[in-house]
Amino acid sequence: MKFSANLGFLWNDRPLPAAIRAAKAAGFDAVECHWPYDVPPSETRAALEETGLPMLGLNTITGGPGAFGLSALPDRVTDARDAIRQAVDYAVDIGAQSVHVMAGTAEGASARQTFLDNLRFARSICPETITLLIEPLNPHDAPGYFLRTTDQAAGVIAELGLPGIKLMFDCYHVGRTEGDLVTRLRNLMPILGHIQFASVPDRGTPDHGEIDYRCVFSEIASLGWSRPLGAEYRPAGDTDASLDWMKTLSP
Repeated sequence: MKFSANLGFLWNDRPLPAAIRAAKAAGFDAVECHWPYDVPPSETRAALEETGLPMLGLNTITGGPGAFGLSALPDRVTDARDAIRQAVDYAVDIGAQSVHVMAGTAEGASARQTFLDNLRFARSICPETITLLIEPLNPHDAPGYFLRTTDQAAGVIAELGLPGIKLMFDCYHVGRTEGDLVTRLRNLMPILGHIQFASVPDRGTPDHGEIDYRCVFSEIASLGWSRPLGAEYRPAGDTDASLDWMKTLSP
């Protein structure tokens, strides 16, 4: 089993290039991040080249404090498309494999149409080598977020019918909202672009909580998934001291 360090949570007490180097030293196979835009892409790219780690993905900006994105907001289309351009440009500059298009806090038919239109725009400007990801977020952490369930996200992907738009399946968010992870992973595997994990309900290391990740990881491997899984959990303290699960849970 391969793992990717989500540097939005892991080693987030240091600059992104240093966090990339720390992930390499800890034995991760890849990295991913949230919002790298304060760091010049040349510095991020240099750290990736030095370590040989691929950058699996990054997010579009949230749109402000307490916000969760812009792409489903009917009154923020210009801002949403600027954010998409920013994310795609940065991803191209550093060789990132995907961009997570964050929908934002919205609901209703107008929000859905806006999200579809902005995803079509994103696909039109994004190189084929970069996957666009959409991700349901749970209502405890992101109340009012437009994408709330995997079924809703799958419906958006089906309606778009465009190549290179995939579902980011975060076991933590799905575990808090829907449950039945193994069945959902089996059913949704054809449209998955990335898988992330953390304990439920506290979003800590995956070696405790309601989800048996030894079972989940084994099932993911049996389904033929060979790409790194994203460790997007909040360490209780020092990140390096939180990594025992890498040895104990890997099938």
